[in-house]
Amino acid sequence: MQRRQGRVNAGLLLLLYQISQVGLQNIPSVTLGVLALNIFLFLNPVRPLPEVCISVNEGFYRKNWQRLLLSPVHHADDWHLYYNMISMLWKGIMLEKKLKSIWFAYIIAVFAVLIGVVYMVLEFMLVKILDDPSYEMNCAVGFSGVLFALKVLNNHYNPGRVSSVLGLQISSKYACWVELVAIHLISPGTSFAGHLAGILVGLMYTMGPLKKIMKACGGI
Repeated sequence: MQRRQGRVNAGLLLLLYQISQVGLQNIPSVTLGVLALNIFLFLNPVRPLPEVCISVNEGFYRKNWQRLLLSPVHHADDWHLYYNMISMLWKGIMLEKKLKSIWFAYIIAVFAVLIGVVYMVLEFMLVKILDDPSYEMNCAVGFSGVLFALKVLNNHYNPGRVSSVLGLQISSKYACWVELVAIHLISPGTSFAGHLAGILVGLMYTMGPLKKIMKACGGI
């Protein structure tokens, strides 16, 4: 899980170009802050990727809980960063205007940590169901789990829309599930459990008790 060195980060350059085309003044503050944080940590990682990724072995057994905070904001390479942050750019612009900046920042923080926890639960379940301890070692990194959760929120607040997934027109209600399977088929190395954890956390917010719990904890 090491980055390739000694090459031009084309994905990063394209991301910066896309951001410039949108215009910094048109990007809400929290969304812009998330973009800046992820870009900064890509260029200046806190630790090597094997030391920030989250897994059952590292997060649960070894109690390296700081990985719940570090894993979402580190990326494997520039294209991983590009696709995640472009998705964050558009979802953030839509959702932050809808939810307002303080609540949106609260959502991002809670989702980032909670998705890591749900991810470990899913991987632990696979260990027990399949009797395969290798799932304890699967180590995930990147912001995509949070993005799947935000996709659920975006579809919830904008019902009736149609999304294009691999050229297919899919109702937004089911788009995240189709995209979950499609990404795994196209890129088997991606974390299916990490993306599924994002969808589940999003549903816990839109259909379950998470929103009420967050409001209670936030004093709202």
